[in-house]
Amino acid sequence: MILPTKKLRSDNSLLYLGGIVLSIVNEPKTVSRVWEEFQRQRTQDLRLQACDVSFDWFVLALDLLHALGVLDFQQGRLVKTA
Repeated sequence: MILPTKKLRSDNSLLYLGGIVLSIVNEPKTVSRVWEEFQRQRTQDLRLQACDVSFDWFVLALDLLHALGVLDFQQGRLVKTA
């Protein structure tokens, strides 16, 4: 789940998805804005018709980044802490 396994492709692991989120949060942004940019980037990178990551999985990636201490939620916006 956090790391890729035999049954979980590396580009679907929470660590990989968290890296995408961190690349998007270059300034304080709302969760909905990050989600929209995440979907756009994901579909472009993998040349998909629609994003293959659910919002629940996206939130788990946010939770992981917060647990690692690299992302915080301040005044209604996501910000990098490091």
